[in-house]
Amino acid sequence: MTRARGILALLLAVCAVVVTGCAGFATGGPPEYGLQNGEADNGSQNLVFIPNRPQPGATPQQIVEGFIDAGSGPGVAGNWTVAREFLAPEIRDDWMPEAGVIIDERAERDYVETQEGVVDFASEVVASVDDKGAYQRADISPGSWPFRLEKQSDGEWRITEAPPGIWLDEAQFPRVFNRYPLMYFDPSWQFLVPDVRWFPVTNAAGSIAAALVNKPRTEWLAESVDSAFPDGVTAVPSVLVDDEGVAEVALTEELLSANPEALDRMLTQLEESLRTAGVTEVVMTVDSTPVDAQPVAVRSTRVPAAPLVLTEAGFGFLTGDEIDQIPGLSAAVQTAAPVSVQVGAERDLAAAKLASGQVVRLNAAGTDPEPLDARAGLVDPVIDNAGAVWSVPQEQPSALRVFLPNGDAIDIADAWSGATAIGGMALSRDGTRIAAVVSEGGRSVLSVAGVIREDGVPVRLGQPMQLAAVGGAVVGVTQIGVTWIDDANVGVLAGAESDSTVVEQVVGGPTSLSTTASGMASIAGGTGISTLRLRAEDGTLYVKRGTAWQPTATGILLLATQQGAPQ
Repeated sequence: MTRARGILALLLAVCAVVVTGCAGFATGGPPEYGLQNGEADNGSQNLVFIPNRPQPGATPQQIVEGFIDAGSGPGVAGNWTVAREFLAPEIRDDWMPEAGVIIDERAERDYVETQEGVVDFASEVVASVDDKGAYQRADISPGSWPFRLEKQSDGEWRITEAPPGIWLDEAQFPRVFNRYPLMYFDPSWQFLVPDVRWFPVTNAAGSIAAALVNKPRTEWLAESVDSAFPDGVTAVPSVLVDDEGVAEVALTEELLSANPEALDRMLTQLEESLRTAGVTEVVMTVDSTPVDAQPVAVRSTRVPAAPLVLTEAGFGFLTGDEIDQIPGLSAAVQTAAPVSVQVGAERDLAAAKLASGQVVRLNAAGTDPEPLDARAGLVDPVIDNAGAVWSVPQEQPSALRVFLPNGDAIDIADAWSGATAIGGMALSRDGTRIAAVVSEGGRSVLSVAGVIREDGVPVRLGQPMQLAAVGGAVVGVTQIGVTWIDDANVGVLAGAESDSTVVEQVVGGPTSLSTTASGMASIAGGTGISTLRLRAEDGTLYVKRGTAWQPTATGILLLATQQGAPQ
């Protein structure tokens, strides 16, 4: 049976990609689909849906329904050719499917012909994607859109007024659109920072290059990252990729005024942004002439695969039954006996919260803990690459304070305005974004905000972007932990009396949830097969393998998080 299905899928793929007439085979029911060439890195099935074309004698309601369903078929050229067949000739070329995507629940779609030639379409909106490919989650809410139709000279109804953009069922969306990270630099030009966007699989390379070079950064992140591409330089939104994965990106002649360092950074942004579209190398050209540039080295944010823990044997990386200690810092952690620790990338400093609730900075040089924050009810602190420690009281989320290595304390402006409590926070390892679970309107919400710096010093946060609802208000959750899994994913542990919920959230994408037993105390991101780890209150360490949480160690007194690894 498996082999038969594989052969059928292959035949459908050939019809979808090679013989466009095959789309006419489907005459009713749900769209047929086949396999798209290539494999996506995000685990999607890479299906190309083949929507039905307009059928003779279709009613206005059936025409609108067919048009909405045809949003699942961008076609080989990415121009939604089948969807345009439902439109009257006078608007066919002007309709803009690239204006955005409404992601809804197919079962809740409703079509009502209010009068002859007028159909109201309604659905429950789950999320949306804008014209830059940016994903925005939405609370499930009703939406309604009017369509006007007229009979054509052949007697068939066609749409004469249609909103821009397309609609996709939430189950179809990740099969029609894949996620691709646009790569920007942090202000120090050391790290690459991903901004996840969603584009159709067809012509993905062209969509990525055009979004990176021609369009502005997403608003929430714009002030926290930099791009090497200067204003005035644009990319042709058609990128040729040869059989060896080499992509030619054609750029305008304004590129030639850039200095060599900027050119190298531009090439780096393009190559790393296009990598998930199957590109192995990029050649930048101006008027078909290659531009001399080489990719630059960037700092990695990967952390060691071994968990960083405190046990009776000491503090360090757990490998089997052995603890590999960090010179100097392990002794400082053991002496302080903290309840939470985050180790800086260079492993010379750490942010810690003591059993007393005080936040301190620990030093591998062997000095005593440096007292930083003694305010009541502090959440677990974080540390950035400059050694600055971030701290905030649970009941005062706007009172976020950063303690610099020189002893200065800076109050961060615009920190989660409108929030009444904060349950936990985590700073991305590149220092450009901060994720937090905050209480708003009686519920807990995971949000992320850009960190805005002046001369490398954090001064304020950008407008937060809500990512997922975590549960009830922070005060109603017994334990909340927040961690960056990698550069584009955040993990949240929300523990309640009956069980614990783990949220895995793409920053700029859908949410995944899993449930574990009650009594989970902390969470940390990892590298390798197990991307998340949990520590239970009884000292058991759990790792996620596939969809299951498996115990791997006992006697863990503390599970630490890491902000990277030494250069």
